[in-house]
Amino acid sequence: MTPRIPVTVEQIDRVVSKFYGRVRAHPALGLIFAAHVADWPAHEEKIGRFWRNALLLHHCYDGNPMQIHRTAGNVRAQHFSVWLSLFDSVLDEELPPPLATAWSSLAHRIGRGLSYGLPSDDGEDEVPRLGQA
Repeated sequence: MTPRIPVTVEQIDRVVSKFYGRVRAHPALGLIFAAHVADWPAHEEKIGRFWRNALLLHHCYDGNPMQIHRTAGNVRAQHFSVWLSLFDSVLDEELPPPLATAWSSLAHRIGRGLSYGLPSDDGEDEVPRLGQA
């Protein structure tokens, strides 16, 4: 199959590794991830498979990111803007502009999708429920 975005596996691995280095150092995201990730190499490998699936169409990831984020308990919709900002900065540093822009666009669509239904900092769901005003 023709890849959705023509990056290499090595580029994906570099972006994932550098991104999670920044996540671990971030004052808010670092604490959230530390509560859930004990084995960073395994987590990075899993997320690398997620991106190989999304970008290269390798069909090597079978997880459920929405369920994972929803059941984590400490992930809020607002965290995705921080996540995406860090991710975009890594993409800009690691990839040529056309690839960084294309991958960023996909990441933002995925981030929007994942944030739907997550609670916000004010305790309300981002998406109103049927029958609510």
